[in-house]
Amino acid sequence: MPDALDPVLRHSVAGGRLRPAASAGALHPVSVRLLAGTGAGLPAGHYAYDPATHRLHPAGPLTGPPPHGAFAILGAVPERTVSHYRHRAWPLTLLDTGHAVAALVAAGAPGYSLDPAPRALPRPARPGAGPDEIPLAVVRLTPHGELEDRPPGPPPTTGVPHPAPHPDIADARRILRLLASSGRGTGTWYTARRRAARPVIAARRSAPVDVLATAGRPPDRLLRRVLTAAGSAAPGGPDWWLAVGGTRPALLTAAPGGLRTEATGPVLDTLARWAAGQSWLAGTGAVLLAVGCPTAAAPARIRAEHLRAGYGIGHAQLTATALGLPARPVGAWQRADLGAALGGPAGRRWIVHGLAFGTAPRKRPPRARSGRPDRTPTA
Repeated sequence: MPDALDPVLRHSVAGGRLRPAASAGALHPVSVRLLAGTGAGLPAGHYAYDPATHRLHPAGPLTGPPPHGAFAILGAVPERTVSHYRHRAWPLTLLDTGHAVAALVAAGAPGYSLDPAPRALPRPARPGAGPDEIPLAVVRLTPHGELEDRPPGPPPTTGVPHPAPHPDIADARRILRLLASSGRGTGTWYTARRRAARPVIAARRSAPVDVLATAGRPPDRLLRRVLTAAGSAAPGGPDWWLAVGGTRPALLTAAPGGLRTEATGPVLDTLARWAAGQSWLAGTGAVLLAVGCPTAAAPARIRAEHLRAGYGIGHAQLTATALGLPARPVGAWQRADLGAALGGPAGRRWIVHGLAFGTAPRKRPPRARSGRPDRTPTA
């Protein structure tokens, strides 16, 4: 592993983040492939990255002129998520891809694109390989790099036939292919400005639900910092809202110099029903919400808002971690029409993603032993 690439990959996508029940935020449905060219410290070609062992494996030669530098191509493997989430697998796969981009950027990757040009991402021939990944995002791993458009290479060769996939898997792959290929030109590149401290990256974890179920509402200054981290992470993404509990439950948005109350009432109870019945949400301190993706949205907008929602929540989780707030991404939402619930038109403001967080609950004092207490006689 070249010295320039080792720390970025080690502190972002390496390790045991392959749990099947991700609820967005794990690497489970996302593969990482490296495209190496001149100045990458590797022989030019394609490489498969194994996060469990933190190793690169040659995956085939380039099909065109080599790029300058090294790039991580993030591809969707929906089979890994369909088995648990069925028809809800494809949006979670998009969200997890956004989280993976956020992790790479936080670890030091200098640039990224959430709509890479398909011609610029040639696929290697991998005899005997399993189902092909669907490329959704690309991250520049070296300080100076250029990914040129190139003629498409030959189609990948699998070498052996594969059985027909389960209908749910076939549907997920069809939807993701449509979203991955829609509305893309040469790709838009962004310069990363959100590198995180290594201790923060190492401490990032999805907090247990029993901790968040009794978490307190953070002070407004901390709420605003988490909200700002998500909203400023990537342009062109969804709208960002905050649902808070405590003695003053409300729905908040950002305002100049503070927060603005958009609605009051037991919003967390409603979110608990919408989040596939995750009742623990009703007792947490706050939930950051990515809102948008109208029912009639074009495929390009659906892809963009889901990827940017995952990217924004990924950075918001790192900010919460730096502030000492336990946090957990929430990706499973059903019939979560926030706009209609607030009296607006139906199908315009859907909840796409969320981050539950709060102040850590105080430890309860140990209970007194049952039975008659000891008494010391006094004069």
